Amino acid sequence: MLPSYNVLGTELQTCSKSPLTGWFRDGCCNTDRSDQGLHTVCCQVTQEFLEFAKLRGNDLITPSPQYRFPGLKPGDRWCVCARTWKSAAEVGISCPVVLEATHEESLQVVPLDLLMEHALS
Repeated sequence: MLPSYNVLGTELQTCSKSPLTGWFRDGCCNTDRSDQGLHTVCCQVTQEFLEFAKLRGNDLITPSPQYRFPGLKPGDRWCVCARTWKSAAEVGISCPVVLEATHEESLQVVPLDLLMEHALS
């Protein structure tokens, strides 16, 4: 398998193994054509962001064991949908981004400067 790259142009790093994240549940924000939501932005979620996503129909709080989803709490790292993250950023409630673990495909939706502005330091 060819390596995936992050928004900085280097090899994609792991976002989270606990909870296990990613479209493929491999810990990374990898993607393919079947990933309609583009789950490629690795971020450290906040309560405000989780509530925002839930109001938009993406409940990241409630566990769904049938999908191997534990439910998230503030401080967890997760591969979130690029459009959801961008929408949250546009209204001032984005959560911090891990650039090294954010897939380059995110740049189709979110400008690099916006991601860098919210980079986890």
